[in-house]
Amino acid sequence: MALMQAGHLLAIGAELGEGPIWIDGALWFVDIKGSRIYRHVPETGALDRWDAPEFVGWVVPSAKGDLIAGLQSGPHRFSPEMGAFDRIAEIDAHLPANRLNDAAIDPAGRLFFGTMDNDEAAPSGRVFMLDAGAVSATAIHPTVITNGPAIAPGGTHLYHVDTLARTITVHAIAADGSVGPAAPFLRFTGDEGHPDGAICDAEGGVWVAFYGGWAARRYNTSGQLTDEVRFPVSNVTKIALGGPDHRTAYATTARQGLSAEALAAQPLAGDIFTFPVSIPGLPIPPANS
Repeated sequence: MALMQAGHLLAIGAELGEGPIWIDGALWFVDIKGSRIYRHVPETGALDRWDAPEFVGWVVPSAKGDLIAGLQSGPHRFSPEMGAFDRIAEIDAHLPANRLNDAAIDPAGRLFFGTMDNDEAAPSGRVFMLDAGAVSATAIHPTVITNGPAIAPGGTHLYHVDTLARTITVHAIAADGSVGPAAPFLRFTGDEGHPDGAICDAEGGVWVAFYGGWAARRYNTSGQLTDEVRFPVSNVTKIALGGPDHRTAYATTARQGLSAEALAAQPLAGDIFTFPVSIPGLPIPPANS
C-alpha cells in the first residue's frame, strides 16, 4: 500500500468545503455552509469567489456552456460571468430541512445527485437523476447523509456512500440511467472515520475522503486498500483529480463541528490540500441539461 502526506495549497477556512471538480484548467469547489463557490486556476494562482443565495453543494459543467450548481432547493443554472442562478427543478419542497449534498455525471451526461437532512438526523436523503432537464428519483434506499455518488469508467456502475452507516454500495446503471439494487462494496468499522465524498479514477479505483479520519484512501474494484493519504486536519470531505494530466489530487476539508481546542490544533482546517497520484482521473463530461 502506498502511504503519503497531503500538502497545503489554499487557505480558505471553509466551514464545510466540498464538491471539488476540475473543469477546463481550473479547480472549482464550494463551501456549503458558507454558501460560496470558488474557482482556482493553478497556472496563474487566481482565486475567484461567488456568493450563492442558498447552501450550495457542488458545481458541474453543462453542455450548454455554463455551469449547474446544486443549491439547497434544487439544481440551478449558474452563470459565472453574471453571478446569476436560475433554478432548473425544485427538489424536496416538502422537506425544508433538506439540502443537496454531492453529485457526479455519467458518460451520457446524466447528473446523479444526493439530498440529505441538514440536521443530519432524519433518513430523508435520496439520490436523484437529472437527465435532459428532467429530474427523477432513483431506487437507492433513503438515508440520512448521501455521499458520492461516484461513477465507474464507462458509466456501468454507481457507488453510493451512506456516511452514517459507514458503508459503500455499488449499483449497476442501465442504458436508460435507472439504477439497480445495492450490492455491498465496503463497510468501515469507525476507526477510519466516516466515509464522505467519493470519486472513481481511470482504472475504476474508488477514492474516498474520510470525515473525522484525517485521511483519503483509494480502493481497487475488489475493495482492497491501495493508497492512503494523511492530512494535518481531521475532516477531509472529497477529492478531485485534475491538472494537465489528471494526476494531481485536490482535496476539500471542513471546520464544521470542531471545538475551539480542535481548531487551535488544526489551524489549516477548511483549507484545500493537494497530492500526486499514479493513476489519473478522467475528464468530467458535461451534464446534458
